[in-house]
Amino acid sequence: MRPVIPYVTAALLFGLGVYGVLRRRNAVLVLMAVELMLNAVNLILVTADTTVRAALPHSGQVFALFVIVLAAAEIGVGLAIVLQLYRLRASVTVDDVPLTEAPAEVAAGRGEGDR
Repeated sequence: MRPVIPYVTAALLFGLGVYGVLRRRNAVLVLMAVELMLNAVNLILVTADTTVRAALPHSGQVFALFVIVLAAAEIGVGLAIVLQLYRLRASVTVDDVPLTEAPAEVAAGRGEGDR
């Protein structure tokens, strides 16, 4: 078997996933782009397992199963975060997510000099 076609397909899927992560503003679409990248890695692992004879048989397929389990856990945690974000902000736009929270005193309107 010539492994060129699966490798090129995996590279295209991974590139599409990177483009989706960098360009999308919707958090759900960003999670879908990450899933595309993980599926590209799975394709590479399975293709390498079938074309390269390693000392451990079926090791690429076992790693692909681990990646599938990690992807399921990632999507579960990611969707929980997105749902909580939607409940708090009524939007799932990634640009609106504050990366750092202001201290409670500053958020309440009291600064350093108001004590």
